[in-house]
Amino acid sequence: MSNITVQAPAVAAKRSTREWQQADAAHFLHPFTDFGALARKGSRIITKAEGIYLWDSEGQKILDAMSGLWCVNVGYGQQSLIDAATRQLKELPFYNAFFQTATPPAIELAELLAQVSPPGFEHVFYSSSGSEGNDTVVRMVRRYWDILGQPERQVIIGRKNGYHGSTMAGASLGGMSYMHAQGGLPIPNIVHIDQPYWYENGHGMSPEEFGRVAAGWLEAKILEVGPEKVAAFIGEPVQGAGGVIVPPATYWPEVQRICDQYGILLVSDEVICGFGRTGNWFGCQTMGTRPDLMTFAKGVTSGYVPLGGVMVGERVAKVLIEQGGDFNHGYTYSGHPVACAVAVANIRLIQQMKLVEHVRDNVGPYLAEQFASLRDHPLVGSTETCGLMGAILLVKDKAKAQPFAPELEVGMVCRGHCFGNGLIMRAVGDRMIIAPPLVISRAEVDEMMSLIRLALDRTLADVQAKGWL
Repeated sequence: MSNITVQAPAVAAKRSTREWQQADAAHFLHPFTDFGALARKGSRIITKAEGIYLWDSEGQKILDAMSGLWCVNVGYGQQSLIDAATRQLKELPFYNAFFQTATPPAIELAELLAQVSPPGFEHVFYSSSGSEGNDTVVRMVRRYWDILGQPERQVIIGRKNGYHGSTMAGASLGGMSYMHAQGGLPIPNIVHIDQPYWYENGHGMSPEEFGRVAAGWLEAKILEVGPEKVAAFIGEPVQGAGGVIVPPATYWPEVQRICDQYGILLVSDEVICGFGRTGNWFGCQTMGTRPDLMTFAKGVTSGYVPLGGVMVGERVAKVLIEQGGDFNHGYTYSGHPVACAVAVANIRLIQQMKLVEHVRDNVGPYLAEQFASLRDHPLVGSTETCGLMGAILLVKDKAKAQPFAPELEVGMVCRGHCFGNGLIMRAVGDRMIIAPPLVISRAEVDEMMSLIRLALDRTLADVQAKGWL
Protein backbone atom coordinates (compact mmCIF):
# COMPACT_ATOMS: atom_id res chain seq x y z
CA MET A 1 0.00 0.00 0.00
CA SER A 2 1.37 3.42 -0.84
CA ASN A 3 1.90 6.05 1.85
CA ILE A 4 -1.14 8.15 2.64
CA THR A 5 -0.75 11.73 3.83
CA VAL A 6 -3.18 12.71 6.57
CA GLN A 7 -3.26 16.24 7.92
CA ALA A 8 -2.89 16.24 11.72
CA PRO A 9 -5.75 18.00 13.51
CA ALA A 10 -4.92 20.96 15.72
CA VAL A 11 -6.52 19.24 18.70
CA ALA A 12 -5.08 21.52 21.38
CA ALA A 13 -7.05 24.48 20.07
CA LYS A 14 -10.37 22.67 19.98
CA ARG A 15 -10.95 21.85 23.64
CA SER A 16 -11.40 23.90 26.76
CA THR A 17 -9.41 23.20 29.90
CA ARG A 18 -12.40 21.47 31.43
CA GLU A 19 -12.86 19.26 28.37
CA TRP A 20 -9.20 18.23 28.51
CA GLN A 21 -9.54 17.46 32.21
CA GLN A 22 -12.64 15.36 31.66
CA ALA A 23 -10.95 13.31 28.93
CA ASP A 24 -7.86 12.96 31.10
CA ALA A 25 -9.87 11.69 34.07
CA ALA A 26 -11.77 9.28 31.85
CA HIS A 27 -8.75 7.56 30.29
CA PHE A 28 -5.27 8.58 31.54
CA LEU A 29 -3.82 6.92 34.65
CA HIS A 30 -0.94 9.16 35.77
CA PRO A 31 2.30 7.95 37.43
CA PHE A 32 2.68 8.24 41.20
CA THR A 33 -0.87 9.56 41.52
CA ASP A 34 -4.03 9.03 43.54
CA PHE A 35 -6.21 8.46 40.49
CA GLY A 36 -9.49 9.26 42.19
CA ALA A 37 -8.23 12.45 43.83
CA LEU A 38 -6.77 13.75 40.58
CA ALA A 39 -9.97 12.98 38.68
CA ARG A 40 -11.93 15.04 41.20
CA LYS A 41 -9.48 17.94 41.14
CA GLY A 42 -8.56 18.00 37.46
CA SER A 43 -5.08 18.02 35.92
CA ARG A 44 -3.12 21.11 35.03
CA ILE A 45 -2.96 21.04 31.23
CA ILE A 46 0.40 22.18 29.86
CA THR A 47 0.18 23.30 26.22
CA LYS A 48 3.48 24.92 25.21
CA ALA A 49 6.99 25.79 26.37
CA GLU A 50 9.97 27.97 25.51
CA GLY A 51 13.31 28.37 27.25
CA ILE A 52 12.72 27.82 30.99
CA TYR A 53 9.00 28.61 30.83
CA LEU A 54 5.77 26.67 30.35
CA TRP A 55 2.24 27.84 29.59
CA ASP A 56 -0.93 26.05 30.65
CA SER A 57 -4.28 25.88 28.89
CA GLU A 58 -5.46 28.94 30.80
CA GLY A 59 -2.56 30.99 29.45
CA GLN A 60 -0.63 31.15 32.75
CA LYS A 61 3.13 31.48 32.33
CA ILE A 62 5.09 29.17 34.64
CA LEU A 63 8.80 29.15 35.46
CA ASP A 64 9.81 25.49 35.32
CA ALA A 65 12.30 25.18 38.16
CA MET A 66 12.26 21.37 37.85
CA SER A 67 13.35 21.04 34.19
CA GLY A 68 10.26 19.00 33.45
CA LEU A 69 11.32 16.05 35.58
CA TRP A 70 15.04 16.80 36.10
CA CYS A 71 15.59 16.41 32.36
CA VAL A 72 15.15 19.48 30.11
CA ASN A 73 18.78 20.55 30.54
CA VAL A 74 19.01 22.68 27.37
CA GLY A 75 15.59 24.25 27.87
CA TYR A 76 12.50 24.04 25.72
CA GLY A 77 12.25 24.85 22.02
CA GLN A 78 15.81 24.08 20.88
CA GLN A 79 15.52 23.91 17.10
CA SER A 80 18.64 21.78 16.58
CA LEU A 81 17.06 18.93 18.56
CA ILE A 82 13.77 19.29 16.71
CA ASP A 83 15.59 19.23 13.37
CA ALA A 84 17.62 16.17 14.36
CA ALA A 85 14.45 14.25 15.19
CA THR A 86 12.75 15.37 11.98
CA ARG A 87 15.68 14.38 9.75
CA GLN A 88 15.98 10.97 11.38
CA LEU A 89 12.25 10.29 11.22
CA LYS A 90 12.34 10.93 7.49
CA GLU A 91 15.47 8.87 6.85
CA LEU A 92 15.07 5.90 9.21
CA PRO A 93 12.39 6.22 11.91
CA PHE A 94 13.22 2.86 13.48
CA TYR A 95 15.33 -0.21 13.32
CA ASN A 96 16.43 -2.46 16.13
CA ALA A 97 19.87 -3.41 17.40
CA PHE A 98 19.17 -7.16 17.43
CA PHE A 99 20.24 -9.60 14.68
CA GLN A 100 23.78 -8.20 14.43
CA THR A 101 22.63 -4.83 13.10
CA ALA A 102 23.22 -1.21 14.07
CA THR A 103 22.19 2.24 12.90
CA PRO A 104 24.49 5.25 12.38
CA PRO A 105 22.90 7.42 15.13
CA ALA A 106 23.39 4.69 17.76
CA ILE A 107 27.04 4.28 16.77
CA GLU A 108 27.68 8.03 16.62
CA LEU A 109 26.12 8.56 20.02
CA ALA A 110 28.18 5.72 21.53
CA GLU A 111 31.35 7.45 20.28
CA LEU A 112 30.21 10.80 21.68
CA LEU A 113 29.24 9.35 25.08
CA ALA A 114 32.68 7.78 25.36
CA GLN A 115 34.23 11.19 24.67
CA VAL A 116 32.30 13.06 27.38
CA SER A 117 32.41 10.28 29.99
CA PRO A 118 35.23 9.91 32.53
CA PRO A 119 38.31 7.94 31.40
CA GLY A 120 37.75 4.19 31.22
CA PHE A 121 34.20 4.34 29.84
CA GLU A 122 34.30 3.22 26.22
CA HIS A 123 31.10 1.17 25.93
CA VAL A 124 27.39 1.81 26.30
CA PHE A 125 24.31 -0.40 26.61
CA TYR A 126 21.13 1.45 25.59
CA SER A 127 17.69 1.43 27.18
CA SER A 128 14.71 3.78 27.00
CA SER A 129 14.77 5.07 30.58
CA GLY A 130 16.73 5.23 33.79
CA SER A 131 14.52 2.53 35.31
CA GLU A 132 15.37 0.16 32.46
CA GLY A 133 19.00 1.19 32.78
CA ASN A 134 19.06 0.14 36.41
CA ASP A 135 17.36 -3.14 35.58
CA THR A 136 20.22 -3.62 33.12
CA VAL A 137 22.70 -2.88 35.92
CA VAL A 138 21.27 -5.74 38.01
CA ARG A 139 21.54 -8.17 35.09
CA MET A 140 25.00 -6.96 34.08
CA VAL A 141 26.50 -6.92 37.58
CA ARG A 142 25.32 -10.45 38.35
CA ARG A 143 26.41 -11.71 34.94
CA TYR A 144 29.87 -10.21 35.48
CA TRP A 145 30.43 -12.13 38.71
CA ASP A 146 28.94 -15.30 37.21
CA ILE A 147 31.45 -15.17 34.34
CA LEU A 148 34.27 -14.75 36.86
CA GLY A 149 33.18 -17.91 38.65
CA GLN A 150 31.64 -16.16 41.65
CA PRO A 151 27.89 -16.67 41.11
CA GLU A 152 27.29 -16.30 44.84
CA ARG A 153 27.94 -12.56 44.48
CA GLN A 154 24.28 -11.61 44.07
CA VAL A 155 23.67 -8.93 46.69
CA ILE A 156 23.47 -5.30 45.62
CA ILE A 157 23.48 -2.62 48.31
CA GLY A 158 21.45 0.57 47.86
CA ARG A 159 20.43 3.36 50.22
CA LYS A 160 17.27 4.20 52.10
CA ASN A 161 15.51 7.12 50.43
CA GLY A 162 17.54 6.58 47.28
CA TYR A 163 15.71 6.45 43.96
CA HIS A 164 16.62 4.25 41.02
CA GLY A 165 13.35 4.00 39.09
CA SER A 166 10.00 2.30 39.42
CA THR A 167 10.39 -1.02 37.61
CA MET A 168 10.64 -4.12 39.80
CA ALA A 169 14.43 -4.05 39.94
CA GLY A 170 14.76 -0.26 39.88
CA ALA A 171 12.28 0.23 42.70
CA SER A 172 14.02 -2.51 44.67
CA LEU A 173 17.42 -0.87 44.29
CA GLY A 174 15.89 2.37 45.54
CA GLY A 175 15.07 2.72 49.20
CA MET A 176 11.61 4.30 49.08
CA SER A 177 9.53 2.45 51.67
CA TYR A 178 6.23 3.64 50.22
CA MET A 179 7.19 2.01 46.90
CA HIS A 180 8.30 -1.20 48.58
CA ALA A 181 4.91 -1.41 50.29
CA GLN A 182 3.27 -2.04 46.92
CA GLY A 183 4.21 -5.06 44.81
CA GLY A 184 6.20 -7.27 47.15
CA LEU A 185 9.43 -5.28 46.98
CA PRO A 186 12.35 -5.34 47.21
CA ILE A 187 13.17 -8.41 45.14
CA PRO A 188 15.65 -10.84 46.74
CA ASN A 189 19.31 -9.99 47.27
CA ILE A 190 18.91 -6.23 47.42
CA VAL A 191 19.57 -4.56 50.78
CA HIS A 192 19.91 -0.97 51.98
CA ILE A 193 21.90 1.27 54.29
CA ASP A 194 20.97 4.68 55.71
CA GLN A 195 21.37 7.82 53.62
CA PRO A 196 24.15 10.39 54.21
CA TYR A 197 21.79 13.15 55.38
CA TRP A 198 23.77 15.17 57.91
CA TYR A 199 20.91 17.45 59.02
CA GLU A 200 18.82 14.44 60.04
CA ASN A 201 21.42 11.85 61.08
CA GLY A 202 24.59 13.74 61.95
CA HIS A 203 23.73 15.26 65.32
CA GLY A 204 26.83 16.03 67.37
CA MET A 205 29.18 15.53 64.41
CA SER A 206 30.71 17.89 61.91
CA PRO A 207 29.67 17.20 58.31
CA GLU A 208 33.17 15.84 57.64
CA GLU A 209 32.98 13.43 60.56
CA PHE A 210 29.48 12.36 59.61
CA GLY A 211 30.48 11.72 56.00
CA ARG A 212 33.01 9.12 57.12
CA VAL A 213 30.55 7.58 59.58
CA ALA A 214 27.84 7.33 56.92
CA ALA A 215 30.25 5.71 54.47
CA GLY A 216 31.15 3.26 57.21
CA TRP A 217 27.59 1.96 57.13
CA LEU A 218 28.46 0.45 53.75
CA GLU A 219 31.38 -1.48 55.19
CA ALA A 220 29.22 -2.68 58.09
CA LYS A 221 26.58 -3.96 55.66
CA ILE A 222 29.22 -5.71 53.52
CA LEU A 223 30.53 -7.51 56.60
CA GLU A 224 26.99 -8.35 57.74
CA VAL A 225 26.06 -9.89 54.37
CA GLY A 226 29.49 -11.42 53.76
CA PRO A 227 31.99 -9.83 51.34
CA GLU A 228 31.95 -12.93 49.17
CA LYS A 229 28.21 -12.40 48.51
CA VAL A 230 28.21 -8.67 47.71
CA ALA A 231 28.20 -7.75 44.02
CA ALA A 232 27.88 -3.97 44.00
CA PHE A 233 26.92 -0.75 45.71
CA ILE A 234 24.65 1.72 43.87
CA GLY A 235 24.03 5.36 44.73
CA GLU A 236 23.15 8.71 43.22
CA PRO A 237 26.00 11.24 43.60
CA VAL A 238 23.33 13.59 44.95
CA GLN A 239 20.02 12.00 45.92
CA GLY A 240 17.45 13.71 43.72
CA ALA A 241 13.95 12.38 44.26
CA GLY A 242 14.83 11.81 47.91
CA GLY A 243 15.04 15.57 48.42
CA VAL A 244 18.36 16.78 46.95
CA ILE A 245 20.47 15.22 49.69
CA VAL A 246 24.04 16.47 49.12
CA PRO A 247 26.47 14.24 51.04
CA PRO A 248 29.41 15.68 52.96
CA ALA A 249 32.64 15.95 50.95
CA THR A 250 34.18 13.07 52.90
CA TYR A 251 31.43 10.60 52.04
CA TRP A 252 32.07 9.47 48.47
CA PRO A 253 35.88 9.15 48.70
CA GLU A 254 35.41 6.83 51.67
CA VAL A 255 32.75 4.84 49.80
CA GLN A 256 35.23 4.45 46.93
CA ARG A 257 37.92 3.22 49.34
CA ILE A 258 35.54 0.64 50.82
CA CYS A 259 34.44 -0.64 47.41
CA ASP A 260 38.10 -0.95 46.39
CA GLN A 261 39.00 -2.74 49.61
CA TYR A 262 36.33 -5.40 49.18
CA GLY A 263 36.51 -5.59 45.38
CA ILE A 264 32.82 -4.82 44.83
CA LEU A 265 31.53 -2.87 41.84
CA LEU A 266 30.52 0.76 42.29
CA VAL A 267 27.50 1.95 40.32
CA SER A 268 26.88 5.69 39.95
CA ASP A 269 23.26 6.46 39.09
CA GLU A 270 23.68 9.55 36.90
CA VAL A 271 20.09 9.72 35.65
CA ILE A 272 19.60 13.09 37.38
CA CYS A 273 23.21 14.18 37.95
CA GLY A 274 24.53 13.50 34.45
CA PHE A 275 25.05 15.88 31.52
CA GLY A 276 26.06 18.97 33.44
CA ARG A 277 23.64 19.13 36.34
CA THR A 278 26.34 19.23 39.05
CA GLY A 279 28.85 21.38 37.13
CA ASN A 280 30.65 18.43 35.54
CA TRP A 281 29.53 16.11 32.79
CA PHE A 282 28.75 13.49 35.45
CA GLY A 283 28.12 13.69 39.17
CA CYS A 284 30.81 11.12 39.97
CA GLN A 285 33.37 13.62 38.69
CA THR A 286 32.01 16.22 41.10
CA MET A 287 32.18 13.73 43.98
CA GLY A 288 35.56 12.25 43.08
CA THR A 289 34.64 8.61 42.51
CA ARG A 290 35.69 6.10 39.85
CA PRO A 291 32.58 4.00 39.25
CA ASP A 292 32.48 0.78 37.24
CA LEU A 293 29.04 1.49 35.79
CA MET A 294 27.04 4.69 35.24
CA THR A 295 23.30 4.72 34.60
CA PHE A 296 22.06 7.64 32.50
CA ALA A 297 18.82 8.98 30.98
CA LYS A 298 16.90 12.28 31.22
CA GLY A 299 19.54 14.91 30.32
CA VAL A 300 21.04 12.78 27.53
CA THR A 301 18.24 14.04 25.24
CA SER A 302 17.06 16.85 27.53
CA GLY A 303 13.82 14.88 27.71
CA TYR A 304 12.85 15.62 24.10
CA VAL A 305 12.53 11.87 23.42
CA PRO A 306 13.01 8.89 25.77
CA LEU A 307 16.50 7.42 26.00
CA GLY A 308 18.57 5.81 28.73
CA GLY A 309 21.40 3.41 29.18
CA VAL A 310 24.45 2.27 31.08
CA MET A 311 28.01 3.41 30.52
CA VAL A 312 30.09 0.29 31.11
CA GLY A 313 33.61 0.72 32.50
CA GLU A 314 36.45 -1.35 31.13
CA ARG A 315 36.66 -3.59 34.21
CA VAL A 316 33.19 -4.94 33.40
CA ALA A 317 33.19 -4.48 29.62
CA LYS A 318 36.39 -6.48 29.14
CA VAL A 319 34.93 -9.49 30.96
CA LEU A 320 31.59 -9.32 29.16
CA ILE A 321 33.22 -8.96 25.73
CA GLU A 322 36.09 -11.41 26.05
CA GLN A 323 34.54 -14.11 28.22
CA GLY A 324 30.79 -13.57 28.37
CA GLY A 325 29.32 -14.95 25.16
CA ASP A 326 25.68 -13.96 24.64
CA PHE A 327 24.31 -11.38 27.09
CA ASN A 328 20.66 -12.35 27.10
CA HIS A 329 19.18 -8.95 27.81
CA GLY A 330 17.92 -5.97 25.83
CA TYR A 331 14.98 -3.90 24.65
CA THR A 332 13.11 -3.26 21.43
CA TYR A 333 14.16 0.38 21.64
CA SER A 334 17.82 -0.16 22.62
CA GLY A 335 19.63 2.38 20.45
CA HIS A 336 16.46 3.81 18.88
CA PRO A 337 17.76 5.85 15.92
CA VAL A 338 15.56 8.90 16.51
CA ALA A 339 16.38 9.04 20.21
CA CYS A 340 20.09 8.64 19.50
CA ALA A 341 20.02 11.34 16.81
CA VAL A 342 18.41 13.75 19.26
CA ALA A 343 20.93 12.80 21.95
CA VAL A 344 23.83 13.56 19.59
CA ALA A 345 22.33 16.97 18.81
CA ASN A 346 21.70 17.58 22.52
CA ILE A 347 25.26 16.75 23.62
CA ARG A 348 26.72 18.87 20.84
CA LEU A 349 24.48 21.76 21.91
CA ILE A 350 25.64 21.40 25.53
CA GLN A 351 29.21 21.57 24.24
CA GLN A 352 28.55 24.54 21.93
CA MET A 353 26.74 26.52 24.63
CA LYS A 354 29.37 25.53 27.23
CA LEU A 355 26.58 24.64 29.63
CA VAL A 356 28.76 22.51 31.90
CA GLU A 357 31.06 25.48 32.43
CA HIS A 358 28.03 27.78 32.76
CA VAL A 359 26.77 25.68 35.67
CA ARG A 360 30.19 25.20 37.29
CA ASP A 361 31.53 28.73 37.02
CA ASN A 362 28.50 31.00 36.73
CA VAL A 363 24.93 30.12 37.68
CA GLY A 364 25.80 27.25 40.04
CA PRO A 365 27.80 29.42 42.45
CA TYR A 366 25.26 32.22 42.03
CA LEU A 367 22.39 29.88 42.92
CA ALA A 368 24.32 28.77 46.03
CA GLU A 369 24.65 32.39 47.15
CA GLN A 370 21.00 33.14 46.55
CA PHE A 371 19.83 29.99 48.34
CA ALA A 372 22.05 30.81 51.32
CA SER A 373 20.29 34.17 51.57
CA LEU A 374 17.01 32.34 52.25
CA ARG A 375 18.30 31.17 55.64
CA ASP A 376 17.04 34.39 57.19
CA HIS A 377 13.46 33.34 56.49
CA PRO A 378 11.52 32.15 59.59
CA LEU A 379 10.53 28.86 57.92
CA VAL A 380 13.93 27.91 56.48
CA GLY A 381 15.99 25.53 58.61
CA SER A 382 18.70 24.85 56.03
CA THR A 383 19.54 25.20 52.37
CA GLU A 384 21.95 23.27 50.19
CA THR A 385 22.88 23.23 46.53
CA CYS A 386 25.10 21.32 44.14
CA GLY A 387 25.42 22.83 40.71
CA LEU A 388 21.86 23.49 39.55
CA MET A 389 20.16 21.40 42.22
CA GLY A 390 18.87 22.95 45.42
CA ALA A 391 16.86 22.15 48.54
CA ILE A 392 15.17 24.29 51.19
CA LEU A 393 14.15 22.59 54.44
CA LEU A 394 11.02 24.02 56.07
CA VAL A 395 11.03 23.76 59.87
CA LYS A 396 8.83 24.78 62.77
CA ASP A 397 11.67 25.98 65.02
CA LYS A 398 15.01 26.92 63.46
CA ALA A 399 16.91 27.18 66.76
CA LYS A 400 15.89 23.68 67.86
CA ALA A 401 15.88 22.19 64.33
CA GLN A 402 12.32 21.10 65.11
CA PRO A 403 10.33 19.84 62.11
CA PHE A 404 6.65 20.28 61.48
CA ALA A 405 4.45 17.26 62.13
CA PRO A 406 4.45 15.21 58.89
CA GLU A 407 0.66 15.06 58.76
CA LEU A 408 0.50 18.85 58.35
CA GLU A 409 2.18 18.51 54.93
CA VAL A 410 3.67 21.98 55.08
CA GLY A 411 5.73 21.21 52.00
CA MET A 412 2.55 20.62 50.02
CA VAL A 413 1.15 23.90 51.32
CA CYS A 414 4.25 25.64 49.98
CA ARG A 415 4.06 23.77 46.69
CA GLY A 416 0.49 24.97 46.27
CA HIS A 417 1.63 28.57 46.64
CA CYS A 418 4.43 27.95 44.12
CA PHE A 419 2.03 26.56 41.52
CA GLY A 420 -0.48 29.32 42.15
CA ASN A 421 2.21 31.94 41.68
CA GLY A 422 3.68 30.61 38.41
CA LEU A 423 6.54 28.48 39.73
CA ILE A 424 7.10 24.74 39.55
CA MET A 425 8.97 23.67 42.68
CA ARG A 426 8.74 20.17 44.08
CA ALA A 427 7.99 19.15 47.67
CA VAL A 428 9.66 16.06 49.16
CA GLY A 429 8.15 16.01 52.60
CA ASP A 430 9.05 19.47 53.90
CA ARG A 431 12.07 19.82 51.60
CA MET A 432 11.36 22.17 48.70
CA ILE A 433 13.60 21.28 45.78
CA ILE A 434 14.58 22.71 42.40
CA ALA A 435 16.62 21.66 39.37
CA PRO A 436 16.09 24.33 36.69
CA PRO A 437 17.24 24.03 33.07
CA LEU A 438 20.98 24.52 32.68
CA VAL A 439 20.38 27.42 30.28
CA ILE A 440 18.96 29.57 33.10
CA SER A 441 20.58 33.00 33.39
CA ARG A 442 21.42 34.97 36.53
CA ALA A 443 18.49 37.29 35.82
CA GLU A 444 16.18 34.28 35.58
CA VAL A 445 17.65 32.93 38.84
CA ASP A 446 16.69 36.27 40.41
CA GLU A 447 13.17 35.91 39.04
CA MET A 448 12.96 32.37 40.41
CA MET A 449 14.20 33.48 43.81
CA SER A 450 11.55 36.22 43.99
CA LEU A 451 8.87 33.62 43.30
CA ILE A 452 10.37 31.29 45.93
CA ARG A 453 10.40 34.05 48.57
CA LEU A 454 6.80 34.91 47.77
CA ALA A 455 5.77 31.27 48.17
CA LEU A 456 7.66 31.06 51.49
CA ASP A 457 5.98 34.24 52.76
CA ARG A 458 2.54 32.98 51.82
CA THR A 459 3.27 29.60 53.42
CA LEU A 460 4.39 31.37 56.62
CA ALA A 461 1.15 33.36 56.68
CA ASP A 462 -0.81 30.11 56.21
CA VAL A 463 0.88 28.18 59.01
CA GLN A 464 0.59 31.17 61.36
CA ALA A 465 -3.10 31.53 60.59
CA LYS A 466 -3.63 27.82 61.27
CA GLY A 467 -1.73 27.99 64.56
CA TRP A 468 1.00 25.58 63.46
CA LEU A 469 3.82 27.83 64.67
